[in-house]
Amino acid sequence: MSKLLNPNQSYTFSKIFELQIDAGDFVTEFGYTFERIRLNLPQYPGELDRLEELRSRIEEILPFVSLGSEASRREILISPVVLDLVHYTKAQLRIEYPLKVTEQLQGYLDYLLRAESEILVIEAKREDLDYGFTQLTAEMIALDQWDKTPAKSTLIGAVTTGKIWQFGRLNRATKHIQQGLDIYRVPDDLDPLIRILVQCLVA
Repeated sequence: MSKLLNPNQSYTFSKIFELQIDAGDFVTEFGYTFERIRLNLPQYPGELDRLEELRSRIEEILPFVSLGSEASRREILISPVVLDLVHYTKAQLRIEYPLKVTEQLQGYLDYLLRAESEILVIEAKREDLDYGFTQLTAEMIALDQWDKTPAKSTLIGAVTTGKIWQFGRLNRATKHIQQGLDIYRVPDDLDPLIRILVQCLVA
């Protein structure tokens, strides 16, 4: 099978998004397998003291702001979720985190959260979650090859437009990536979304 990426060319994560490659085809370039499945990710069962406040703040401002740009969605929808996630988990947050593993796996991670041995990467896109997920798989593969935390058997990632969130999971032992079929909408599905994100970092 012909290579999708030119081995003599340098690529960034955002460039991979622009190539519009199917995620299943992309991961085979690096020796990983792929499937789309309902992930049924576990949800944090405890009390989340800011959840209703977050929902109210988002619902209050939505009628007064245009969400046409990626910057506006990050500011209004994504950042409040990520900051509350840090509040609940005390995770270390890195924004626009530079990562280079190879010439084909390099670029900036929009949000990287680390708590104990748990890692969560979040990719923000203005639109097109399908190819956004391909970019997320590139970032998860890069993290798999970069982070050598022995206790961490799986990596979780999320791609979001701000309004819509979708999750992916990478099994590091089998090099198998799953794209979740479940879609979470903000603010309607804020409760399960936040609980999944929190559980990813406190597991």
